[in-house]
Amino acid sequence: MKNRIETVSHRDLLVTKTPLLNQGAAEEKRQEILNYFRNTWELDERLYDCLNGQEAFLHRADPLRHPLAFYFGHTATFFVNKLILAGIITERIHPKFESMFAVGVDEMSWDDLNDKHYDWPTVQETKAYRDEAKKRIEKLILELPLSIPIHWNTDFWVVMMGIEHQRIHIETSSVLIRQLPIHLVKANSLFKICEEWGKAPANELVKVKSGKVSIGKGKDNALYGWDNEFGEFHCKVKSFYASKYLVSNEEFKAFVDDKGYKTEKWWTEEGWAWVSYKKCEHPLWWLKEGKVWKFRSMLEIIEMPWNWPAEVNYLEAKAFCNWKSAKTGKSLRMPTEAEYYRLHDSLQMADQPEWEIAPGNINLEHYASPCPVDCFENGGFYDVIGNVWQWTEMPIFGLDGFEIHPFYDDFSTPTFDAKHNLIKGGSWISTGNLAIRDSRYAFRRHFFQHAGFRYIESEQEVQIETDYYETDDLVSQYCESQYGEEYFGVPNYAKACLSLIENQLKNLNKGNALDIGCATGRTTFELAKHFDKVTGLDFSARFIRIGTQLKEAGKLKYIRKEEGKLTTYQEVKLEDLHLNDTRDKVEFFQADACNLKAIYAGYDLVFAGNLIDRLYDPIQFLQDLPARVNDGGLLVLTSPYTWMEEFTEADKWVGGYRKDGEPYSSLDGLKEILKEHFVLLDEPTDVPFVIRETARKYQHTIAQMTIWRKK
Repeated sequence: MKNRIETVSHRDLLVTKTPLLNQGAAEEKRQEILNYFRNTWELDERLYDCLNGQEAFLHRADPLRHPLAFYFGHTATFFVNKLILAGIITERIHPKFESMFAVGVDEMSWDDLNDKHYDWPTVQETKAYRDEAKKRIEKLILELPLSIPIHWNTDFWVVMMGIEHQRIHIETSSVLIRQLPIHLVKANSLFKICEEWGKAPANELVKVKSGKVSIGKGKDNALYGWDNEFGEFHCKVKSFYASKYLVSNEEFKAFVDDKGYKTEKWWTEEGWAWVSYKKCEHPLWWLKEGKVWKFRSMLEIIEMPWNWPAEVNYLEAKAFCNWKSAKTGKSLRMPTEAEYYRLHDSLQMADQPEWEIAPGNINLEHYASPCPVDCFENGGFYDVIGNVWQWTEMPIFGLDGFEIHPFYDDFSTPTFDAKHNLIKGGSWISTGNLAIRDSRYAFRRHFFQHAGFRYIESEQEVQIETDYYETDDLVSQYCESQYGEEYFGVPNYAKACLSLIENQLKNLNKGNALDIGCATGRTTFELAKHFDKVTGLDFSARFIRIGTQLKEAGKLKYIRKEEGKLTTYQEVKLEDLHLNDTRDKVEFFQADACNLKAIYAGYDLVFAGNLIDRLYDPIQFLQDLPARVNDGGLLVLTSPYTWMEEFTEADKWVGGYRKDGEPYSSLDGLKEILKEHFVLLDEPTDVPFVIRETARKYQHTIAQMTIWRKK
């Protein structure tokens, strides 16, 4: 088969290149970005044209993800929310949608099913919302000041963030579409699959010479990047042997035929738990009709293409490698990230913006499906990029110099947990940032993407850290504050707050409680001593993942800064804090307190600790609370009332200013806003707390607690 691209009428839509952000005239670059945005938006909508009616949008193709109705609205909402967060726009288009479509379901575990009900809008309603968002974004691109280079603290970086995020969801939505029942999808002339298949070539191992590898890029790089791509990592990789081809369906079938899915010894402990739960006997995309194997592509069921790559999750790929090692007497495994790059770089392949025609089945330049594993050759190896993603042995980590982007703090850090393995090389539908060398994406090991693998033989033993210490300075400070030592005789804040409201809880119904602005979750766990179920919400996924980790593992490790570069390693256990029995009663989600989903309602108690003076619209938040609290329920607010315009515009402060020439306190403001629906119980109480920055620097703050009962 020749390496060529078919001449299609949709070429301009399909064949796009990531813009170079460090060169060119500003107005020409503006038009280029506008075209890139329009192509991305159109491609996204054309993908959803593959769905067959409203039922397809509402059907939950994967129990770990929302239905496609969510993702149809999500990419537009992401643009709006990030532009608001960056202060580029100040008005929402549709607050309800921009809450409902804001946060997806994290694939935390294969048996972590979320059965919450969402009242999804119709396709027509969501399309109208998308149309309005598109007009607003186009106008913004045409009017925003633009200078070259575009770097990551500029307004246009946020625009590029929205575009590249949408391209990620074009790919991930295609995976969900592939999981829909076949009657819920329909043919689309834009997405034509490869029509060639047959017997697979015999795989073999080919030597890759030793060499140096550099991973990461600087802030002056020409291309947009996600935060985990920036920084540096250098190492020397020893020579190894890599499979010439990706593992094909035919090669993987030998493992299936040998009862690989029924033989525990081939699987890791995590893998066997997964396969036992799922009760699967073959890859997800394989279908058996009698004795005949069929194959599910995105929109069709076809004859089994034995010479296409096997598409499996990491757990299946690892089991195959263990089985193959035993059968061949060789020590086989998947490559590390560095070994993948050594193979890639040794072939001197052009990167996405540089090629005329993609040197692999990638960027939608060739097919809308995988193709035979012996189509795209480079230097004696096939499919080094494209066709399907390639699993690696390595969990993702932050490179030296890693920084969290302030407007997307939850892109990477929730995956730095030793549970998300890197995939490399891209797939047939990987476009934009997904298709460049420096991209670093990772998924839970049980997760399905358009992903397969190649195996290697190496003398180098892989050392994988499976029990990470939290290194984020701010998160570590909150871990210490909420779970660590007490300083200067100031008691733990969460425990102190609960002791102050304990008398009010005696005659209260103790069904559901909400801890909003929960940070790393200590108050959530403390509340669960008294309530049947407690939900912790925070805007920062960096915080939410700590609560989730404690819920799942019961323990937490973090690095505590002492002075300069001197640190100590801390470990806390819920059992030692007498909180282990609360783990099954808590749950954590990311949410915007000023734009909460309707499902967050019906609470007997809402606790908002040290939150209101950090919200962009605290008055809106407070006015929304009556709909969240049950009649007779409690609202507990704590705050030091540190009003700052960097967080809250002055006209939205609850208090702390002069009104009609007289001092107007935050307590005055709370009383005014809440008086229609709440009664203040007792006098306000001061509650001190301490946040430790280093061994000799501490923040000592005094918050005021008010307790209110819903009328």
